[in-house]
Amino acid sequence: MRLAVVEDNLELAQLLTKGLKAERYDTDLFTTAADARAGLSTTRYAALILDLGLPDGDGLAILREIRQRSDPLPVLVLTARGGLQDRVTGLRSGADDYLVKPFALEELVARLEALLRRPGQLLGRSLAVANLLFDTESRQAFIDDKPQILSAREVAVLELLMRRKDRVVPKKLVEDHIFGLSGEVGSNAVEVYVHRLRKQLSERGAKVQIHTIRGVGYLLAEDKAA
Repeated sequence: MRLAVVEDNLELAQLLTKGLKAERYDTDLFTTAADARAGLSTTRYAALILDLGLPDGDGLAILREIRQRSDPLPVLVLTARGGLQDRVTGLRSGADDYLVKPFALEELVARLEALLRRPGQLLGRSLAVANLLFDTESRQAFIDDKPQILSAREVAVLELLMRRKDRVVPKKLVEDHIFGLSGEVGSNAVEVYVHRLRKQLSERGAKVQIHTIRGVGYLLAEDKAA
């Protein structure tokens, strides 16, 4: 998955690209508004991480241009402008999220993942791993083109794991995704839904495996032995 990063602070930019690479994101780095415009005009990205204070212009202008052409590109604004009015202006200009410097890389990755979970035109209508397909609009799973009946929370787990196939999804992220802010969650609630989903996929012939990474989270991958 390729991201565009617009950041003129080279030290921060290098840390960002290195950290995102460790999370298995490919990145194209732009340090000026002009370069960013050129890159965005020729390449489709999964998301944009956008600094506002650029040497040759304001990142908000780039953001407004993106939205004026009805581009659904998810945009995470990254800036030192932390005032309330600054955040409101950024969001009203079309930002999907707003992160103030200094920040923790873990938070940036979590916010990015939240944007990428959002169904949308850019992400495509379907996710596929082996003979398992998930339609992001109808929220329907298919195995060998046959529709599958799953609970709403099993569907939520499946979509999250498929969006990050071959990558570990932290247990806390799965918990937040399926329960949100609904209150206290049982200590083994996530395990229960993952176990149910794993069992149903196996019984119905899906050529995928959901691996439990003890103490960390879960990983969905194609079952090469199937």
